[in-house]
Amino acid sequence: MTSKKLLHHAAIIFVSTLLAFSSCKKNDPATTPTDESGQASSDSRQAISENDASINDVNQTLSDYPLMHGRLSSSNKVATTICGLTIDTVGSYTGTIKLNYNGTVCNNRKREGSIKLTILNYASGARWKNAGCVLQVDYMAYKITRASDGQSIELNGTQMLTNISGGTWVDLILNLQPNLVSSVTGTNLNVKFNGTATAIYNINRKFTYTWASATSVLSCSGEGVGSSGGLNNLENYGTTRDGDAFTSQVITPILWNTTCGWGAPLAGELDIKVASKSFNLNCLFGVNSAGTPISVGSNQCAYGWKLTWTVGTASQNKVIVYY
Repeated sequence: MTSKKLLHHAAIIFVSTLLAFSSCKKNDPATTPTDESGQASSDSRQAISENDASINDVNQTLSDYPLMHGRLSSSNKVATTICGLTIDTVGSYTGTIKLNYNGTVCNNRKREGSIKLTILNYASGARWKNAGCVLQVDYMAYKITRASDGQSIELNGTQMLTNISGGTWVDLILNLQPNLVSSVTGTNLNVKFNGTATAIYNINRKFTYTWASATSVLSCSGEGVGSSGGLNNLENYGTTRDGDAFTSQVITPILWNTTCGWGAPLAGELDIKVASKSFNLNCLFGVNSAGTPISVGSNQCAYGWKLTWTVGTASQNKVIVYY
């Protein structure tokens, strides 16, 4: 398989497994509390997963497109094959392209709206492959609807995607560098649920990607880099759909790879709190059937994740299988 095909294969796995990661955290009355903060945690994880999926589209497009990537090529053709996506290249020679979603149902998801990408300081020579390059990502009525039940989430607002390490997925897969590091930061991202209630999110995340050429496995470590209210390492904070302040704190980085899928993290821990509620939610990933964290081998996967919810001094927990 060529390096180009490997890149596209990894990207396809990335999107599909992110959807599984999102779906495994939906609020289940049998396993999660019915308090409003349970809804807040479900909303936050859904938004994070959909935000990740969109950033995946961005990364793949930037890797495919020479004028944005910075490869020495005169080609003006976008090679991306992402389902339901077309690329508007008007303004491309000034560092701006637009991802337009046409409403095609792909893997139970219908996506509509647009995401506009603008490389800052493009006229001065900035290209995505350069370390420190900053990409402005504008969500313009970007709406995702689950075809199975009609539930939807819509993003509007601006984030900044920074290439911390330099390089792209092409360089990673060709073993031209040991890892890729990037961050996603943004304030006041409007996230509308089912066309009515709107949450305000401040998503701040750092990703470190590695590629094992011997096994063709792509791995990622996700950290929280935001701060608010005296708390650090926040992947997300803001106000819920009900207007309550909340935080989602990464206690240990969320680790996953393409062997097990993004729907089955190997390790990691999150704490989610809603300030106005006497309620804490803890998510511990990569456990066995008894809820104990385990170390997995290169071709092994964890059983599931453990959810613990605490009200006052009372706690309950449930082990949830990944698949």
